[in-house]
Amino acid sequence: MKYKQLGASDLNVSEICLGTMTWGTQNSEAEAHEQMDYAFEQGVNFFDTAELYPTTPVGAETQGDTEKFIGSWFRKTGKRDKVILATKISGRGRAYIRGGVPISAGEIEKALDLSLQRLGTDHVDLYQLHWPNRGTYAFRANWAFTPSKQDTDHATAELLEALEALDKAKKAGKIRYWGVSNETSWGVMKYQQLADQHGLPRMVSIQNEYNLLDRKFDTDLAEVCHHEKVGLMAYSPLAAGLLSGKYLDGARPAGSRGSINTDLGGRFGGYEDPAVRAYVELARMHGLDPSAMALAFCLTRPFMASVIIGATTMEQLKTDIGSKDVTLSDEVLKGIQHIHRTWPLPI
Repeated sequence: MKYKQLGASDLNVSEICLGTMTWGTQNSEAEAHEQMDYAFEQGVNFFDTAELYPTTPVGAETQGDTEKFIGSWFRKTGKRDKVILATKISGRGRAYIRGGVPISAGEIEKALDLSLQRLGTDHVDLYQLHWPNRGTYAFRANWAFTPSKQDTDHATAELLEALEALDKAKKAGKIRYWGVSNETSWGVMKYQQLADQHGLPRMVSIQNEYNLLDRKFDTDLAEVCHHEKVGLMAYSPLAAGLLSGKYLDGARPAGSRGSINTDLGGRFGGYEDPAVRAYVELARMHGLDPSAMALAFCLTRPFMASVIIGATTMEQLKTDIGSKDVTLSDEVLKGIQHIHRTWPLPI
């Protein structure tokens, strides 16, 4: 396992991060513990969760259970001090999570305290804002994203308020560093600018989607994060399982995410099959597992701090973690580039 510095922090995180969002719906507590045991044995020292989790489906009945499972594993193993732990505060829109209100200073304090209780710890190493109040082009919203309707002064005031609350949490010892998720280039730059102007802590990470089917990060955000020393934690590196090939030709394997979330968060749009098929065929032509190839590609990206994997079975988890040992030949990389130019954004 390789380890990388997370942005400008002093956190050295494993290049593969253990994602947790299936724990509590698709995975039981015992299965979650088994995943953590195996990942830790393989050198994974970075776990990512959120107050929203589990997903597939999300709901009031299970909200927060993922953090509870992690907390029970810490109590059982005593390994809290050996894990770099990240969690997130939800933004507006989920009425069953603190009333579905926007992120604010008061909500950061409230949400963080609730997460710490569930996790059974006095601090998290990385605290993230799950999505911005002003809206985002993530979750397939890029097709109708309209930032021209945003109020600049109001948005800036909200960012500063969040920064001040995060600074307070850091001074209280509840968080070590902070980051964003589903954020834009403007959001990253504005946060860093405000932090410098007001003597507040800068962000060290961004958690956005990145995979062979969704490479929006390659352009402006890659440049911004290089200069601002912000590391990418890529979520959905397999495009919610699409890149495994298991959903080709309309297949919906029993128990899979696609059998529960019928549009895979908008990823089933009618354009994805040709690109997925091309990537799967490329992998098999070179004797590679399609999932391992997709993950190995993410690991080659210079802006990548850590790739967040997620699995519902131990077989999937072993394949995902094993991608760290996969080297992609020049021929494979040229094939990936050709497919990307042919189908640049199929989801």
